[in-house]
Amino acid sequence: MPCRPIREIWVRTGVLALINFVAAWVLKRFLGLPLALLILLVVAGLDYVLRRTPYGRKIYAIGGGVEAARQAGVGVRRIRLSVLVVSATMAAIGGLFLASRTNLVTASPGSGTLLLNAIPAALIGGTSLFGGRGNTRSALLGMLVIQSIASGMALTDTPVAVQFVITGGVLLAAVAIDSLARRSQQAHGRA
Repeated sequence: MPCRPIREIWVRTGVLALINFVAAWVLKRFLGLPLALLILLVVAGLDYVLRRTPYGRKIYAIGGGVEAARQAGVGVRRIRLSVLVVSATMAAIGGLFLASRTNLVTASPGSGTLLLNAIPAALIGGTSLFGGRGNTRSALLGMLVIQSIASGMALTDTPVAVQFVITGGVLLAAVAIDSLARRSQQAHGRA
């Protein structure tokens, strides 16, 4: 079996150790791990899992067509259950972040603009309502776009009712564009 030379293994180990020591030194200067860095690492990890592993390809296959994935030998029930578990875990972590930011735990913080901002963020990022398309990095960029719109409206003291109308308009435009793109792909035989 082919293997790497022992010298190359030691050099790679040394480089990784140096990177880890530098990262630990930088984080020590910040008195711990910043939350933004932790979120970025989780997003990068999820993006890697979705794009580079067989598990991620199975998720995309199920999103593209359940019956086609089943006929390709994908265990649809098992993958769906695991995706629901990961989604519930991420929702619980998001709920903990929200509770720590608002200092209270009720059903009302989840209502209002939170869900109205989450759906257009995913759609602007390229996630399809019809499944089988989208990635984590694009959803993160969509979230940044939606949050910048919301921050801009907050800075200009836009009334709450107008904020709902604008966010709803962005959601409507994102759904319309997604539907038109899907229809165009079906007309050209690519969907």
